[in-house]
Amino acid sequence: MAGLEVLYTCVADKISCPQDAVVCFVHWEMIKNGYRCIGSGDEPRSSDKKSELLPADWSSNKELYSLRYKDDSDTQVVLKAITVDSTLIFNLMNSSTKQVLDLMVNVSDHVNVDQLHTFNSVYKDADSLSQKVKTQLLPSKEKHPEKAEKSRREEDEELHRRRGEDSDPLRMPSRHPRQGVQPHWPDPLVPPFAAGGADLDPFGSRGGGGMIVDPLRSGYPRSGFDPSSGIPDILPPGAVPPGARFDPFGPIGRHRPGPDPDHMPPPGYDDMFM
Repeated sequence: MAGLEVLYTCVADKISCPQDAVVCFVHWEMIKNGYRCIGSGDEPRSSDKKSELLPADWSSNKELYSLRYKDDSDTQVVLKAITVDSTLIFNLMNSSTKQVLDLMVNVSDHVNVDQLHTFNSVYKDADSLSQKVKTQLLPSKEKHPEKAEKSRREEDEELHRRRGEDSDPLRMPSRHPRQGVQPHWPDPLVPPFAAGGADLDPFGSRGGGGMIVDPLRSGYPRSGFDPSSGIPDILPPGAVPPGARFDPFGPIGRHRPGPDPDHMPPPGYDDMFM
């Protein structure tokens, strides 16, 4: 709590009740956060000037404390503290926007009444009081609150849009992916996407079976048979253009391969002319 002891010592003769000690503590938090006191009361005065000290008449009214401050951007705020039994209710109002922030402090929780003139023991649980002042009473320091709000709104809209895109199963990845990020395209010929793969690779060039049933283009070893030279007793030479697709029909040649199934008579049949 650097600086608080110096401040408290400077105004020790003005502190006569525990409420004074709490107001002094809150004033110190205002100074730490970039504010400077310009005077007491609600109306500006010709003697107003920025100072880290409390004005001479800051504790003249024990029921209602009223102090005015300015920050580095000359934004003026008015701090008021109202005494209600053993509680101090602080109100901090921005003179331009009329925004009001509130803080309620139970005096007995943070001040030892019988130690008002001993700084080392006057405050108790000072860290908790400091945290309350920072989070509940002091506004966030933003030089351009409108731009900051717009930026947050744009970020929320962008996040919502991305979530909507990611949840759409029919959305195609962008044609211009982000730097260093490549879209994942599944291989259509690898399971489970292999259905219809023959249509995409009809000649089977990628190792599949293809979709064209042509013994001359199937990729398997060929016997050397050339249909363009003709088939004896079936097709004359030139009937099939060179390189044309040709589906063989019937046995090639006059005789069927293998033995004749009728080369021997049935058992018990003794007809030599059969």
